[in-house]
Amino acid sequence: MNNAATPVDSPSAASWTFAEDYVSTSIGVAEARDEATVSGLTPITTGIAATLKVLTRAIAAKNVVEIGTLMGASGLSFLEGMQPDGILTSIDQEADNQIAARRFFNEAGYVSSRFRLIAGSPVDIMPKLRDGAYDLVFINGDKLEYVEYVAGALRLLRHGGLLVVNDVLWHNQVADQDDESDESIIIREALEAVTTSESYTQALLPVGNGLLVAVKD
Repeated sequence: MNNAATPVDSPSAASWTFAEDYVSTSIGVAEARDEATVSGLTPITTGIAATLKVLTRAIAAKNVVEIGTLMGASGLSFLEGMQPDGILTSIDQEADNQIAARRFFNEAGYVSSRFRLIAGSPVDIMPKLRDGAYDLVFINGDKLEYVEYVAGALRLLRHGGLLVVNDVLWHNQVADQDDESDESIIIREALEAVTTSESYTQALLPVGNGLLVAVKD
């Protein structure tokens, strides 16, 4: 009997596109993504939106924190997956991003008690949030502050909660050890911090621009 491992082909461009677009987003998420693009921001992909919604639904999340509002596409994905009484806390350095997000949340039928939008530096705001009170923390803010965000998330998460970090492959640069751009170096440090903390069971998913998912043990 041959027990040799069968090589797995890397996804072709067509397979990648098929996977990313396999689950359609809601109208609200699509409009929020378009708004981000028009504003010169890079929105989460449709594959990331679907993954966030599934993860949120899987753990029956009621309290979610996201770093980086970005017009509301990720926030809507969380709200769609959360329990009916769930509350989203979204932090963004740019208050203008949250104006659009609030509009998209309201248009989707979510009342203001279901979300709180906080404008300001996540590094300053995260320490003011309650210890162990959150089911999921999503990091999608300034890449150069990812190490600080990851450190703060550990305190905020309950045991069994999820840390989800976006853009961890960063345009194929993180895997290239010869790439010493600031973003790549910081993202590698953030990934290493999760690994060496011994507080998580983790997986790195090649969806979107790379998504780290880690359960707090």
